[in-house]
Amino acid sequence: MTKYFRYDDEAVFVSTTCGTVHGYEYDGLSVFKGIPYAKAKRFQDPEPVSWDGVFEATGYGYGCAAVDTGGPPSKGLTDVSRYTPLSEDCQNLNIWTPGCDGEKRPVMVWLHGGAMSFGSSSADDICEGDEMARYGNVVVVSLNHRLNVLGFCDLSEFGEKYRNSGNQGIADMVAALRWVRDNIERFGGDPGNVTLFGQSGGGMKVTALIQTPAADGLFHKGIIMSGVQGGALVDCVGSGRLMGEFLLKELSLSSVDELSEVPFGVLSAAFKKMRTKYRFHGVNAGEMPFRGNYYLGDPLEVPFRKETAGIPLLVGSTFGEFDAFRAMSYRKYRMSEEEMNERLLQEFGKDDLDRLLPLFREAYPDRKIVDLIALDAMFRNYIISYMTRRSALNDCTWEYMFDLDMPSYGGIVPAHGNDLGFIFHTTDRAPGLQEPGVTEKAEAEFFNAAMAFARTGDPNHGGIPRWEPSKPDRMNTLVLNKNTCIRVNYDQKLNALLSEVKLPKQLEGLYVSVAKE
Repeated sequence: MTKYFRYDDEAVFVSTTCGTVHGYEYDGLSVFKGIPYAKAKRFQDPEPVSWDGVFEATGYGYGCAAVDTGGPPSKGLTDVSRYTPLSEDCQNLNIWTPGCDGEKRPVMVWLHGGAMSFGSSSADDICEGDEMARYGNVVVVSLNHRLNVLGFCDLSEFGEKYRNSGNQGIADMVAALRWVRDNIERFGGDPGNVTLFGQSGGGMKVTALIQTPAADGLFHKGIIMSGVQGGALVDCVGSGRLMGEFLLKELSLSSVDELSEVPFGVLSAAFKKMRTKYRFHGVNAGEMPFRGNYYLGDPLEVPFRKETAGIPLLVGSTFGEFDAFRAMSYRKYRMSEEEMNERLLQEFGKDDLDRLLPLFREAYPDRKIVDLIALDAMFRNYIISYMTRRSALNDCTWEYMFDLDMPSYGGIVPAHGNDLGFIFHTTDRAPGLQEPGVTEKAEAEFFNAAMAFARTGDPNHGGIPRWEPSKPDRMNTLVLNKNTCIRVNYDQKLNALLSEVKLPKQLEGLYVSVAKE
């Protein structure tokens, strides 16, 4: 069936605080892409933007210029990645709405992944907002902002004009949220009901905004998907002077002001050399929010801000995260119990395996024991700590575990990002998510929980068991799989031991990978 499309001089125009935008109508939605929400000079605060005439909002804007290309190339089975043009002029956003009609719908603001270093709002078709807007009757906003050296290079000791250079990525997000507050009602959204949601680095950005006073009142709920990290992966601390001095010396410059004129490719190359020398060596090397007066620090390192205690949060991760990719080496073969035990002994050794295996069987009784190899220790470990601290402040913190295997090779444990299509209601766009009778059910469970949460701050709906918010001594986890259920304190002992055995090796791997750059 041909889908309805309209783009002409009669529809669809919206007058914003910056100027008039012209979008298009498609399949029951009004769509606007690439709307500028601010502009900025390098290392400087975002400033208001405006235009005369009409801005044609029909194509995505630039993503932020990248220092690195990001992760490995997509295999195209569980996501639908695509190329995004990149530029320093990246402060733009996209909107999908059921109608610019004055109705006050919940607003979902998507913060893309890629740590604080790479990625864009348009890099994956799975993360487009059309299906969420259509099936959820919400307004979806996605945005681009400064990243890497452009967004998180602390030069504050080189002059007042650089006082917040280490947090310009956050400042861009705050500027975008202010734009949403001032304009989203004209697109059929409710500025008093804004939910931030993000996966991986996008989830980290939700936490960063919770810890940023300038964002207070600009959002009202948060969904953090595989985005809780700790230690050196969270904050930049201490002076960025060594970083700035390295860049000046490497580029033969006499003043920090000259860094603003260096072509990005040249700056990027120097930044990568600096990062190799300083990251994980107790020196501020950029690419993460700078802890100070603007951003107060990650709550695994400092307390949650009491002003945000009443903001409902929905926090979760996937069974395998990055370790899931190792499952390809064994799940495509049929292994006997004896072969599984042999593989586990190679991985953990007898003493650790004797301690781990009973706990794994108790936590995941329906899984093959060899899946212990692919069980995530890093994200889950930090989430439990995060949830313990956060849930002590309120009765509106919920937790989930995405435990649904992907159907490749007869079942591969869910990896980092495999839950994205389920929250966006876009699983039909990726062949590797398709399992008849399973995918549709799981998508409805997760999507409807997210939409209920966006409307009321409570994720409960008729399609899942009753789900209570967590408390420090009672973690009520929605375990989403073929037989979705609520588990109470089901994996804390397992996770604590697995993190003791596995996490040091994972963190050591990060040091080694940086040293090889």
